[in-house]
Amino acid sequence: MQSNLDSFPGWQGHLQLTYRHNHGKTQAIQHQGTAPLKVQRSFYPEDEAICHNTILHTAGGIVGGDRLGIDIDLQPESRAVITTAAAGKIYGTNGTLASQHIVQNIGDNACLEWVPQETIIFNHAIFHQHLRVNLAPTGSWLGWEINRFGRTARGERFTDGEWRSATEVYRQGKPIWIDRQILNGDEMVDSPHSLARHPIIGSLAWIGSGVFDLSTATFHDLSKDLVIEARSLFGGEPSKIGVTRLTQGLLCRYRGDSTAEVRQWFTAVWHLLRHSFLQSPPIHLRVWQ
Repeated sequence: MQSNLDSFPGWQGHLQLTYRHNHGKTQAIQHQGTAPLKVQRSFYPEDEAICHNTILHTAGGIVGGDRLGIDIDLQPESRAVITTAAAGKIYGTNGTLASQHIVQNIGDNACLEWVPQETIIFNHAIFHQHLRVNLAPTGSWLGWEINRFGRTARGERFTDGEWRSATEVYRQGKPIWIDRQILNGDEMVDSPHSLARHPIIGSLAWIGSGVFDLSTATFHDLSKDLVIEARSLFGGEPSKIGVTRLTQGLLCRYRGDSTAEVRQWFTAVWHLLRHSFLQSPPIHLRVWQ
């Protein structure tokens, strides 16, 4: 006999966001969502050319059986900054898979800054996420992912479950960065080649034509600045981070113990990239306060 939890079909939520640039202003011309996903109203804390939106998960977290989808389309010249209203929560289940599929289409001279808050993967959770970014020839994308395995504030460790993440970035249909990760809640948690008993991992990627044009010396200087910034934030522990050049971009990794620490570093990297490639001043998202 199945339990009530076994028979619960889960949420089949979907969110569609479409942006258009018109007369110097980027607007969300389409924002349709079905429970539990919705988007809060647009606001412009820096310039009308850059639309800010916050995605809200009204159920408070993802459980086994949930199938969520998010589609984001940026028409040419549009710019958007998208975050989430709170940390995501992936609850432990009885073995049922939960998944989220995200597609982001970015037109010519458009730029998406995808900066969600961290995700907490509870013990016994089974969660798969797939993110595909489709870039036009002159489109740009900045995205990050921060994951905490286990509710460490309660002493919980991720000792049972499965987490999979696949990020795929294409330009004109050709893959330029494919990043697939898997973590099982067993010996991988303690392995020095995986978490090494650290509960938090993070990845930040910047894909833009400007990075492709950088000389080796210039990229070395940029990487050095990012490491120096990390040292100032982490008290001289650069071993927690890594910086890698991609074919058309930049990749930053973090493995450590503090959500505040990784967010501070990723925000500093984000601000530096804004100065270097987007001619935009730093902005602190008020929803994070």
